[in-house]
Formats: sequence, structure tokens, C-alpha cells
Amino acid sequence: MTSYLSEPDPTEQTRRLYDGDRERLGHVANYTRLFAHRPAVYAAWAELNGAIKRGMDPRRYELVTLVAARELGSSYCALAHGRVLRGLGLEDAPLRELASGALPEELDEVDRAVVAFATRATRGAPSVTEEDIEALRRVGLDDGEILDVALAVGARCFFSTVLDATGTRADAELAAWFDPETRAALTVGRRPATGEDGPTASD
Repeated sequence: MTSYLSEPDPTEQTRRLYDGDRERLGHVANYTRLFAHRPAVYAAWAELNGAIKRGMDPRRYELVTLVAARELGSSYCALAHGRVLRGLGLEDAPLRELASGALPEELDEVDRAVVAFATRATRGAPSVTEEDIEALRRVGLDDGEILDVALAVGARCFFSTVLDATGTRADAELAAWFDPETRAALTVGRRPATGEDGPTASD
């Protein structure tokens, strides 16, 4: 079982979403199956998240997103964005450290400040103080860049919460991409689906 919700009714919109995933990923993602129940929401999410990402350095966006996913206990998002970070050059060992809450040596001063802020904001946004903002200014972020970090945290809180509130599990294909040790470290909440849990790329 990959979600507490059933498969959505087949519609033209569903077909387009599924075909897009098969072309891009080689399989239909479990989050797509979920949001296919409400395609308009999915389209609005994609537009919002795309706008946030376009304003940020890709690596910074992924670091913030992985940290937020970790704090939210979202295995799906931790695995997905861990994979992207791996593609951006962060090796498995520092990925595992990040997933555990540590600060890898590979992170520079700016990365560390951003990770600290993202951690605090995800754990409890009302606890963020003016000093937390000043810490980001001191490493060179301007106010627009600070807002970008907050936006990325807020967006991940929405997406991860929806996935976990509906029992939507990380794709078996995504989980299989990692070695067992790294997969275990990035599994910060629900365990990923397996090939025996539901539809796969051949559906």
C-alpha cells in the first residue's frame, strides 16, 4: 500500500499527469497519484514551488528542503531531495550526516547558517528571532535571499505534511537509488514503498 487514499478516477488530466511522470521518471510517482485527485492544487503547487526555486541557488534550495524534510519526518522528501543533492555533488557520507542533524565539513559558513535557520524555522517558526535573521545577514544574505529560505521552508511544510497526512510513501524506485546505509539515514519517517506495495512503472 503506497497511500491511505485510493487510486484516483481515470480522467484526461490524470492521464496527462501520469504520462508526464513516465516520460520524466520512468514511473508514476506516488505523490502524483495522490495529487491527481486534485490536479488544480498540484498545478498551483508546481507554479509556487517553481517560483521559489527560480529565486534561489539550486544547492541552497536543496539543502533547505532536505533539512526541512528531516525536521518534518518526511522520508519521501528527504529521499527525493537527497537524491538531487547527490546529483549536485554532495556525497553519501555528508548526506547521512545532514539527515542525522549533524553539520558536514563540506558545508561552508553560508551553508551552515542557512541550515541552522532552516532547522529552527521548521521546528517552530514563532521561535525565530531577529538575531536568527542577523546571523544570515552576517554571512552575506540580503533580505530577499533570507525570504527565499523562509519560503522554501514554508513550501516544504505544505508538501511534506500533505504526503504524510495521507500516508503517501516514497516510491520504491526512489528508495532503490541509494545504498542501504544512506537509504536508512534518509528514511526519517515512514518507510518507503517496495515493489510489492502497489503500482510500479509497468502500470
